[in-house]
Amino acid sequence: MRTVRRLLYREVALSVAFVTAGFLSLFLFFDLVDELPAIGRGGASGYQFEHALTYVVLLIPNHLYELLPITVLIGCIYVMARLAQSSEYTILRTSGLGPALALKTLLLLGGFFVVLTFLLGDYVAPWSDRSAQLLKARHQGNLTTGQTGAWLKERQQESAFSVNVRSLAPDGSLRNVTLFEFDRSGQMRSLTEADSGTFGKNGRWMLHQVQRTEFEIMGATAPSVRRMVRDSLEWPNSLSAEMVSAALLKPDRMRTVDLFTYIRHLRDNGQTAQRYEIEFWRKVFYPLSCLVMVVLALPFAYLHFRSGSITGYVFLGVIVGISFFLLNNVFGFVGNLQNWQPWLAAAAPGLLYSALSLAAFGWLVLRR
Repeated sequence: MRTVRRLLYREVALSVAFVTAGFLSLFLFFDLVDELPAIGRGGASGYQFEHALTYVVLLIPNHLYELLPITVLIGCIYVMARLAQSSEYTILRTSGLGPALALKTLLLLGGFFVVLTFLLGDYVAPWSDRSAQLLKARHQGNLTTGQTGAWLKERQQESAFSVNVRSLAPDGSLRNVTLFEFDRSGQMRSLTEADSGTFGKNGRWMLHQVQRTEFEIMGATAPSVRRMVRDSLEWPNSLSAEMVSAALLKPDRMRTVDLFTYIRHLRDNGQTAQRYEIEFWRKVFYPLSCLVMVVLALPFAYLHFRSGSITGYVFLGVIVGISFFLLNNVFGFVGNLQNWQPWLAAAAPGLLYSALSLAAFGWLVLRR
């Protein structure tokens, strides 16, 4: 059986690599075309062609992470259907490759793609995507979201803070930071505005060019106001660079650990975390979709192809795979709107398609 596994693994790996290379080439071309209008802005020191090319290359790991499950499906369907059409799979079955062993063999191969997808999504893609965004910001301007920037909350023993960060600079520092401090009764205690800020050690921000206004209410009299200007001010807090990036960047581009930490921070500060919880569970279950894809592909090895073309079956499998990803996105949006359990909204498409593919596989095996 080692020879059979080696044959299947080699054929599937080559097919998946070929399909993946084709898709990545298309995405690389389209991304580069999208960046062409921005080339030349800012003069000779602005955004140039080499910057655009580096930017689209840095996006490749994220595209690979998104494409890998569907390229696994297309590659596996092609190999299984081709083996069935040439009767090679029939020979493998007579050599001892039963349905259970075939399913186990493909699941082991799917496990490799699960690990690869997880490593891409949790380590390579977040780093490359952040590097791409900072590269673009370095030559086009600061990295921001909308006109108001990012809003965060921070609770401490005696005070609660509402924090606004307008943008991230190309070097990773903060731009236009505003701190609204409130006491336990909800009265504003101070307003701090800083032109810039950096992340220091031990959970401290170092704010620069600071204007601070303190309010103090004494009995029934009017509040006293005290203003001060400082070159720098150290503010202790629990807001890390990853949390600020989470508010400014898309949550699906974050690492699973960073998402979990940010969700805990939102809960501790009384903020809704439904959207980020769904993204967290999608990050957990998304690599497992590679197992769903290989299970979807296995029934094609038990079909007859002599009376028809293999192309139609492969196209049908691709449509089924695309529908899986569309349903996965729909469940994410609907789960967020309807306040479903985050793990259920993320896992439901995979469980549904796994059940359908196993049912189809069992029916074909029993029928044959």
